[in-house]
Parts: sequence; structure tokens; C-alpha cells
Amino acid sequence: MKNINDPSEETKNQWENDPNNWIWGMFYYNPKDKRSYFPKRISEFGWHANYANPIFIVIIAFFVLIILAFIKNGR
Repeated sequence: MKNINDPSEETKNQWENDPNNWIWGMFYYNPKDKRSYFPKRISEFGWHANYANPIFIVIIAFFVLIILAFIKNGR
């Protein structure tokens, strides 16, 4: 089901093809894009993450904390 606030396919393609939205050519950073993840051009290769999305930052922080907890408990 498509959300009425979702950008059009044309807008998504413009964002994804704009080199200004890519840091070092491999990290997608676009505050206008509200998607946390989106499929790569060839969907079999996985997903891209939007590093400008606050939800993605929370997910990454959660995984870092879990890894740090395992490291601390392993000593």
C-alpha cells in the first residue's frame, strides 16, 4: 500500500541519481528522503540505507551498543 506522503518514482530516481546525495559515492545521505532503507538498482544485491534518517541512526546505535556489551562481557 502506497502512502500519500511517499515521493513519486521520478523523485526517488532523481534523489538516488543525484551525486550530492552520496558521500564518497557509497553512503546515501538525503534528509528529504524519509525512507530508512530502499532497494539497490539491482534488487538481488540488497538494500541501501539512508544515513540522514533518524530511525537508521537509532538502529545503528542499538547494534553498536550490543556489540560493545558483548565485548565488555567477554573480558
